[in-house]
Amino acid sequence: MKSQIMKALTFKRYGKSPDIGFDNIPRPVPKANELLVQVHAASVNPVDNMIMTGMFKPVLHFQLPATLGSDLAGVVIEVGRDVTRFKAGDAIFANIFDLGTGAIAEFAVVPESAAAPKPANLDFVQAASIPMVGLTSWQALKERANLRTGQKVFIPAGSGGIGTFAIQLAKHLGAKVGTTTSTGNVELVRRLGADEVIDYKKQAFEQVLRGYDALLGTLKGDIIEKSIGILKPGGKIVSLVGPLDAAFARARRLNFFLTFVFGLMSRKIMRLAKNRDITYSFLFAHPDGAQLTEIGKLLEAERIRPVIDKVFPFEQAKEALDYLAQGRAKGKVVVRMNQPSLHV
Repeated sequence: MKSQIMKALTFKRYGKSPDIGFDNIPRPVPKANELLVQVHAASVNPVDNMIMTGMFKPVLHFQLPATLGSDLAGVVIEVGRDVTRFKAGDAIFANIFDLGTGAIAEFAVVPESAAAPKPANLDFVQAASIPMVGLTSWQALKERANLRTGQKVFIPAGSGGIGTFAIQLAKHLGAKVGTTTSTGNVELVRRLGADEVIDYKKQAFEQVLRGYDALLGTLKGDIIEKSIGILKPGGKIVSLVGPLDAAFARARRLNFFLTFVFGLMSRKIMRLAKNRDITYSFLFAHPDGAQLTEIGKLLEAERIRPVIDKVFPFEQAKEALDYLAQGRAKGKVVVRMNQPSLHV
């Protein structure tokens, strides 16, 4: 009989000492619409570190101790009775962010609606690097900003996990891309397709760039406020880092108090944007297997390629989060599980 216990990377509390470590926890049991997946690789994202601080505690609900991670690639070992698109033995990749469960574990449950077939030309590590950055870029650029051929989008921090994917997607959509990076990464972002590259150690982007249609907010601080000056009237700001806004609170059916608080938090950026006829919105990417399947097709066609900075073994998953927190990764940081090296 298979062990019903598995190893997972968990955190036990919010704040400065979240007590991250490996726990032996019950292996999840798939519901009628879920897949049980043996995880072969999981990638880490900045939001993983942000969750543990407690900053999203009013919005994201975890039962502590909670398993970390939301990106995975692996093999289906069991399916719920209502699942029709996948069967045991299928290789899949998925994002399970905001579903109350985690990916940095030996096994994970994935709703059928969140799963997509793993691109055949990618190994599990490459596939696990994609879901969060892929879906975030897709939902921000294609849906929220409605980016079209010939438009210009500013994607700061072009060499980071989100930047390396978003630049490639924006180019696929026919847009021109401006970005910022450090001296050592200028060639990398140019190879990915960036048209205007600002070395932030030598120039201030707001003094150089002009006439942009959209901004993907990837960095905290005053970058978003400074970006207003480079956008055309009618431009769109889609922020991944805040401030949270009232529309976000309403979309998640949060209470009146939180809606009011988020409205206050975003009041300054909203005012500055409105003065220039620019729209501002905060985006939390959501799992979407259909979108991820479309992204998978772009990867199989090599229109977009994964960019991976570093791969950590499962035992060093906490070190992967620490490394990511330093903010210097070129592309994604991935955790490889102790599973057989299958290339399904």
